[in-house]
Amino acid sequence: MPVPEQGGGKLIPEGTNKPGHVYTISRGGKGMVGVYKLETQVAPGNGSFIKTGIGTDRDAKEAADTAFRYLKANGNQISQSISTTTKDYIVNYQDLNGYGMTSKLTLPTLIAICSAALGRPTLSSLAVLGDISISGTIMKVDELANVLQVCLDSGAKRVLMPITSAVDFGSVPSDLLGKVDPIFYQTPQDAVFKALGVE
Repeated sequence: MPVPEQGGGKLIPEGTNKPGHVYTISRGGKGMVGVYKLETQVAPGNGSFIKTGIGTDRDAKEAADTAFRYLKANGNQISQSISTTTKDYIVNYQDLNGYGMTSKLTLPTLIAICSAALGRPTLSSLAVLGDISISGTIMKVDELANVLQVCLDSGAKRVLMPITSAVDFGSVPSDLLGKVDPIFYQTPQDAVFKALGVE
């Protein structure tokens, strides 16, 4: 539910989000491109990763778990101050359009946890696109023109996307390209730093 200060009722509000809040846009379970919001809380604990809101979607759960496994293996390359042993992370997944949960949650989950752990919000009006595999392989955005249109309609002004998707710009109407600010990443770490505005 939009609150008045978010203005305009856009799914992706203007201004700075709280740390751990991430918006991602991808194809949902019902085949439509939708907007998904991740909200993350960090609590003292023993390295538990708790997912809420995903429901019974096995692929979505697996994607989220992959992010936490990736963070455990590679977190020190992102920041020494992210602990996967003394903190618990609770991520709530919201399907803002009701299109069914997406399975493209590994990179958004990684960014959300890092954002919460470091206490740094993502860039304002940012949508995270693309995904990663457990080995950190970057996966490009399917149906880029479609996804960018949903980004724009939802209020995103900046779009974090894999550099591998740049080849698909030819399929995107130029007026659409002119309205979103693409920020390219080459590795999962690069994606985290750019999402959080860390140089």
